[in-house]
Parts: sequence; structure tokens; C-alpha cells
Amino acid sequence: MNTFGNIYRLTSFGESHGTGIGGVIDGCPAGLLVDMAFVRQELSRRRPGQSAITTPRREPDEVEFLSGIYEGRTTGAPIGFIVRNENRRPSDYEAMKDLFRPSHADYTYQVKYGIRDPHGGGRASARETVARCVGGAIAKLLLRRHGITVRAYTSQVAHIRLEGSYREYDLDLTETNAVRCPDPLKAAEMEALIREVKAAGDTAGGIVSCVAQGVPAGLGEPVFGKLHAALGAAMLSIHAVKGFDYGVGFDAPLYRGSEQNDRFFNDGNGIRTRTNFSGGIQGGISNGEDIYFRVAFKAVPTLLMEQETVDSDGRNAVLKARGRHDPCVLPRAVPVVEAMTAITLLDYLLLAGRQ
Repeated sequence: MNTFGNIYRLTSFGESHGTGIGGVIDGCPAGLLVDMAFVRQELSRRRPGQSAITTPRREPDEVEFLSGIYEGRTTGAPIGFIVRNENRRPSDYEAMKDLFRPSHADYTYQVKYGIRDPHGGGRASARETVARCVGGAIAKLLLRRHGITVRAYTSQVAHIRLEGSYREYDLDLTETNAVRCPDPLKAAEMEALIREVKAAGDTAGGIVSCVAQGVPAGLGEPVFGKLHAALGAAMLSIHAVKGFDYGVGFDAPLYRGSEQNDRFFNDGNGIRTRTNFSGGIQGGISNGEDIYFRVAFKAVPTLLMEQETVDSDGRNAVLKARGRHDPCVLPRAVPVVEAMTAITLLDYLLLAGRQ
């Protein structure tokens, strides 16, 4: 299952310390003018080494398109691409290649396949998300035609969180700080905490919030193809994600039905809801209101301290990890959440016959 989507389909390939990460985008409508500056910008938002609170690995993350684009426009043929790994250091992992790193995919990959690439996690590495950002960038360009925007931001790091909804913040401020938080004061607190855990050789988790605006009513299927289920699957496929909720989400038990029902009214231009506890989706189908959700990320399991584990022969061992890792994935996860959201929404637009 290296392919995501129904009509707009992204297949990714590659490992963390292999030749590169690449993919094939199938089902992309013909005639789209590909804004290369925008694609590079999206990759730059995800790339490693962008600040003092991310991994020090340095990668230019320049994408090379191999097919499906002629004279700057999509042809309707599969779009093949590759982003080459320029700063590989597989030697960092030689000393621990026979050890199962706690809370990583090492053990489960070994059990499933009987073989694994131990260098940086191989296929299980978050470097695979490079391909998602390329697919998401193309999807965002297509969503622009429909007036749909997707914006994500860091809303929580460890115990530091934003108390308000996305409506209470200027999301244009998201890209003005290293944490990608639209509240400058909270962003400073979050950055200080990330620096603290990094200095201790530890890591921190948090939450990325996302909002999609301009999504028309009618996207999604009523039973097994629910739009929120597709978004949930997209988010839960991202490395280190442990939870997803949309609309009022896990706060739903706090409200009575009389408090959380979204009442309809006609504003003269069409049917709207006075509130949006539903998160823009009812019965698995978009209702035209903003779609908003949260994605919970665990703390990165690679710690620069000793941890108890076992080796591939089942013998007890002690692991002292090496390599270059993020003390907190949240800042670089923001564009990945946006990319998977854009891919999902475009796919469901195409399923509804809208191009």
C-alpha cells in the first residue's frame, strides 16, 4: 500500500538514506500550469535543517519532474518525479543496525518482511513525506481553481497550547516563526520548550490544527467513503501521528444536543449553518462550511540517551542512538498535513466529477 487516493493517486518510493525519495502522481487533470516556484516553496517548508529547532540534516530538496509535464503544463499522463538525497549518512546507523529502537517500526518491519533497511528507518522514515509535499503542491494548485484553500498551523507543543479556534488568529502569521504558530507569544514559549528538550536529548509532541475553506457542499460518500474518514486515513498515514478529530471532536461529550446542533438558515445566497460544531461535514459529506480538524503527533522516539531494548536475536541490550533527528516534528509536519489534506480534497472533487 504505497499508493493513496482514488482518482488523484500518489504513489511514493524511496528510503531515508537511499538515492532519493520520489513518486508518481496519476489522475492529474491536463492543462494545469505548474508553478515551480510554489512547488519549491512547499518543499522548502518541509525540508530539514531550516532552523535551530529542527534536524541539522541539510538537504536542498530540489524536485526533478521526469514525466507528465510539457512546456510547463500537465499533460494528463502520470507525473513522475524524484527528490535526491544529497546528505546521506548511513554510517550513523551501523552500530545499531541489529537493535530494535523503542517505539520505531524496526521490530514490526522485521516481523512482517523478514528484512529491513536500518539506515534512518528506511521506508518508515518521515523523509518519505517529501513525496507527499510534491503531490500536495500540485493538488493545491488545482484546488485554487475552485477557490479552496488549506492552511495548517502548530496549535500545541507539549503542555503549551492555543486556547482559541482558528478564527481567533491571523493565520498569515504562521510562517513568521520557526514553530509555525500564529500566536507570536505562544510561538516563543513553544520554541523555548523545544530548545530545552533538545538540550536534554529528549523530544516533545503536540498538535497541528488545519482548516480548509471554500470547500463546496456535496463532497464525500454516505457510508464507507465518508469525507472525514478519508481525511482521517490521510492524517493517520503520516509518520508519528497518533490521533485525529474534526469539528467538536473529542470535546463532543461536553455538549448536549441542544448546544451543539448546527442550525440551518438562509443568508440570501444559500443555506448555511449558524454554528459549525460539525466541522463542515455532516453524514460524511461536506456541507459548505469550513472543514477543520486536529492531528496529534507523538514525541519523536529517537532519544539521545540510553534506552533499554533487545537485538534481532532477542537478547537484552542498551541503545544509545546516533544520527540527526528533530526534537519536535510539529514545525515540519505543518506542510505535510496541508499536503495530505489537499490531496484528499482534490481526490473527492474529482470523484464528484468536478475538474
